[in-house]
Amino acid sequence: MTIKTKRVIVVGGGAAGMLAAISASRQGAGVTILERNPRVGKKLLTTGNGRCNFTNIYADSTRYYGDNPDFAQTGLAKFSIQATIAFFEELGIAHKVEDGGKVFPMSDQASSVLDVLRHELNEREVTINCDAYVGEIRNQQGTFTITLESGETLQADSVILAAGGKAMPSTGSDGNGFLLAEKLGHTVINAFPGLVQLKLEGPFFKQIDGVKFVGTVEILHNGKSAAKDRGDILFGNYGVSGPPVLQVSRTAAQLLHEKKAVQLKITMLDTISPDNLKKLLAARFDRQSSKTIEFSLVGLINKRLIPVILKEAGIEEIKRPVASLSAREQEKIMGILTDWRFTVTGTKGWPCAQVTAGGVATDEINPHTMESNLVKGLFFAGEIMDIDGQCGGFNLQWAWSSGFIAGQNAALENN
Repeated sequence: MTIKTKRVIVVGGGAAGMLAAISASRQGAGVTILERNPRVGKKLLTTGNGRCNFTNIYADSTRYYGDNPDFAQTGLAKFSIQATIAFFEELGIAHKVEDGGKVFPMSDQASSVLDVLRHELNEREVTINCDAYVGEIRNQQGTFTITLESGETLQADSVILAAGGKAMPSTGSDGNGFLLAEKLGHTVINAFPGLVQLKLEGPFFKQIDGVKFVGTVEILHNGKSAAKDRGDILFGNYGVSGPPVLQVSRTAAQLLHEKKAVQLKITMLDTISPDNLKKLLAARFDRQSSKTIEFSLVGLINKRLIPVILKEAGIEEIKRPVASLSAREQEKIMGILTDWRFTVTGTKGWPCAQVTAGGVATDEINPHTMESNLVKGLFFAGEIMDIDGQCGGFNLQWAWSSGFIAGQNAALENN
């Protein structure tokens, strides 16, 4: 049996923490994971709607946010998408690539990914202490003393903070990692929810709660486009959700965090040019002149949206004959179908967010090793840092890349 001399403690048993522990143990270190939940990998099971979109073939620094998103590029180069796929293939995860470069396990089960990680942790003799909430980390003359909430203390030569951020607190991410980092002298960039639903101003959202359609969403600030995406859009009683909304939500949240006004533009009918739509509507209204205005739109858009859209267009008498529509009213209807604007009042909270925007300042971390520039022997991995990615496997790739690098370097004897 290999004699393991370097003592590495990983705070957090999520994706980044598990990968860091495996990486450190492969370098010969004695590794312990401290996980506050009853078992590791709880949040991992929720990813990709339970299918675990574990990376994306298009991952590069342009897919990430933070004060310095280029910080992520070094990590992505050192443990690449190809390296990630090969790593999981070695553990037994056959993969497939779907739309947008999303990579899933062939089994379509997030539990498969967690199972092979736990198996590897066991094979590597990594100690996993669950229900272990870290209350304090002290560094004295190169030795770290970790005190648990229970009063138990452990010692380590290196510590990897992989405690996540604040998103989805039900999975254990309550921001405690930020507090631990701050007590060790690090700066935490203001955190706010990322990849989250948007709250919109309007009196009618309960009326259209649950309505879904394919369209385009766009974040506008001072009339200019700040972010744009297309896909399934879902109205809720608070505002709007769906994959494209989550993609642009980070930009909206950042602007709101900076106390700036934000608008959301929805294009419902985005596969037809404005000129052709104008002709289509004119022909439709002319052909169906005996129908009511309301009924004339049945078959074109979701029925539950019709009374809301007509009211937004200033048409109160929706039972009027469609033949009575003026050219101006037709223009207003078309305008809403192609450019429906809302004031964004906020985002849903931490329980609904998929990722944390903000975190430990990356200018205080070495991008080549993930080691603190302030405290020798302290490393960071995953969401705790001020790096967050778009939806589609990018955040898990950052967890794997940063975790691998942190674990590898934390295990080195000269650290």
